[in-house]
Amino acid sequence: MRDLPFPKSVSRTLRFALCLALAIALWSPIPSALAQDGLTVREVEVQFAGPATVSKERILANMRTTVGQPYTQQVVEDDIRNLYLSGEISNVRIFREGTQGGVKVVVIVQTRPVLGEVIIEGNDLYSTRRLRRELESKVGSTLNEEQLELDRQKIVKYYTDRGFNEIDVQYKVELDESRGSAVVVFAVYEGEKAIVRRIDFTGNEGVSTRELRKAITTRPANILSFINKSGRFTDQQIQEDIEEIRSTLQNNGYIDARVLDVQFDRISNKRVDITFVIEEGVQYTISELRLEGNTVFTPEEIRTKLSMEEGSVYSPEKMRNDLKAVREMYGILGYADFIMVPEGYPSGTNTVQITYNIDEGMPSTVGLVNIEGNIKTKDKVIRRELAVAPGDTFNTVLVDASKERLNNLGYFSRVETIPSDTMVPGEKDLNVFVEEKRTGSLNFGLGFSSIDSLTGFVELTQSNFDIGNWPSFYGGGQRFRVRGQYGLERADFILSLTEPWFLDYQWSLGGELFYNDLDYFSDEYSQRSLGFSILNQIPIGKFMSAGLQYKLEEINIYDVSPFASLQIQAERGSRSRSALQAFWTLDTRDSVFLTRRGQKIEISPYVAGVFLGGQTEIYGLNIEASQFFALPFDMILQLNGQLAAVDNWGGGQFVPIFDRLFLGGANNLRGFDFREVGPKDIFGEPTGGNSLARATIELTFPLIERVRGAVFYDWGVVNSNAWDFSTANYNDDFGFGLRLDLPIGPIRLDYGIPITSDRFNGGSGKFNFNVGYQF
Repeated sequence: MRDLPFPKSVSRTLRFALCLALAIALWSPIPSALAQDGLTVREVEVQFAGPATVSKERILANMRTTVGQPYTQQVVEDDIRNLYLSGEISNVRIFREGTQGGVKVVVIVQTRPVLGEVIIEGNDLYSTRRLRRELESKVGSTLNEEQLELDRQKIVKYYTDRGFNEIDVQYKVELDESRGSAVVVFAVYEGEKAIVRRIDFTGNEGVSTRELRKAITTRPANILSFINKSGRFTDQQIQEDIEEIRSTLQNNGYIDARVLDVQFDRISNKRVDITFVIEEGVQYTISELRLEGNTVFTPEEIRTKLSMEEGSVYSPEKMRNDLKAVREMYGILGYADFIMVPEGYPSGTNTVQITYNIDEGMPSTVGLVNIEGNIKTKDKVIRRELAVAPGDTFNTVLVDASKERLNNLGYFSRVETIPSDTMVPGEKDLNVFVEEKRTGSLNFGLGFSSIDSLTGFVELTQSNFDIGNWPSFYGGGQRFRVRGQYGLERADFILSLTEPWFLDYQWSLGGELFYNDLDYFSDEYSQRSLGFSILNQIPIGKFMSAGLQYKLEEINIYDVSPFASLQIQAERGSRSRSALQAFWTLDTRDSVFLTRRGQKIEISPYVAGVFLGGQTEIYGLNIEASQFFALPFDMILQLNGQLAAVDNWGGGQFVPIFDRLFLGGANNLRGFDFREVGPKDIFGEPTGGNSLARATIELTFPLIERVRGAVFYDWGVVNSNAWDFSTANYNDDFGFGLRLDLPIGPIRLDYGIPITSDRFNGGSGKFNFNVGYQF
């Protein structure tokens, strides 16, 4: 760090002199009238000790003591507090004097200096104008040294975010006491830019460099450095990395491990290599593991839950996991006071003896469930998420699960579940403390894909909505959403409301109003739909759910090209569609964002017909399944397949084009244009089919942080006849792509190359691009 020739702020001597002068100015004997409250205020006089940088009117506006009101000491104390909170006053004293018919209130204040000038010097690489935009301290604002320090840190962050880890910023304040103004000078020492080219480790023989690299947050620069800030580092970040390295080594048994040094080797003016110098020491193993104090479970039963045993490597992380596992064994039976304390002793060369001292306590049941902190959210919204109730065994595992459920609601910034003793032996109350947070959001966004081009949207959501709580409409646990979207190829509007606990049962009931106007389906026509839907859904166990949806809509095929085929011309006009769709879902995926293992299966039959009030008479079935496998080196294999069929029935003469099946595009066969796979008319315009079968195999693998590569193979067929899954006209493709997980949202880029094309289509490879922006 560079030393500067001036102090950071006003000197202590000057501060002392100012305070002394103020004390002398403020000293005055208090008249006897002060002993009486309740007298009427006849006059309020403001006096300044030093320059007046704040108007008297502004001071009086921050006070509740006013002419004509009774004088009370409590109000005066509030006035003093409010004046300090205004940030414009450094010292204040309020006293009163007896006067005819009441009291005179005298307010003596010392105001803070006003910033007359803010100077930034020493900056060569970034302009003063640009750096000023980082500052909250502006000319004309009150001098606030806490804010000056925050501004100093903002300038430091601005440089460190751009790779200047040697940045040093100091400031000084120059006071003009006669005028009550101040000049602030920020002195910047930029240093040299340092971008991490490479990170190495020396001295690590038992733990691989690959494992240590995964443990730290500092990363070498890569092609996404402008987004993910890789290649940059700070002193604090390096210190955090040292702790992570030490923790990783200890969890591999190297208890005495240390990071001796961090070496920075500058390769060029901007590039630097970082080397962590490590002293591993020896690896410790467990010579003996004892259990003491257990009576509910035998030592053999407890040992089945332990990952560490005699002969295994000693690991603090595994010990913590073992403590949690045994605690859950007892917690299921209601032992809420269970305590297990580990003790370790050296027992020989590079070995330790572990003793777990157990205090089981006694089993408990749930007494009362007390809920506190929910100002707006209804009690029942919280209680229905709890997995325990009064009279139940105090199962600590279910209590923890209840806490997790409440956190997952997204309604609270903090959730605590705390047991408390009662007067009844073996009974504990469960106290649930919550701290509410904002659950509504207004989002704006842009999106682009190779299917529907550029779109923009605005969306208002409230995840803790209550339609019956006017006018706040808050606290009932309902989900409300209104979204408008407009783009080059589409226009949409959605208004939806969902009650996840209909009639206080875990039965989700929701409704939606929608409008869609889509141009990207075809160059020959546009499609517009207006309607509503009602959906109910019931969970079946932990991973399954079932439901039923009713949808009524008016669908219009319009703007049909006069040069379109007779087959397309016949679709012109509006028709109503009234349909029921049932569905069953099995979902065991470990994550919905980046799934590594698990499966998802969806089966949904549907029927539309005159008996439901519509003009469209069809029925169909859709089955889709995905299976994910986690492979070595963080590779993920995904298998996905779909079967679908639709047919007319009753008085229906044909399946309308808006209900037919298509393949091709970014979401299935990526080597073909959107909806290109399947039957076409005489002019080559896709008209869709009544049967569909497809499959995808995709392997993704990490490239750099937040970026994964992908290779894939897609296969599919669309046939004209219903329930015809023959493969005479199949299509397939292969390709490669990138998966980017960025702060602005996920981006997927794929290039698919056709291998086999049916008689309906053909062509070269296709590029597919999807991105979503959030503001």
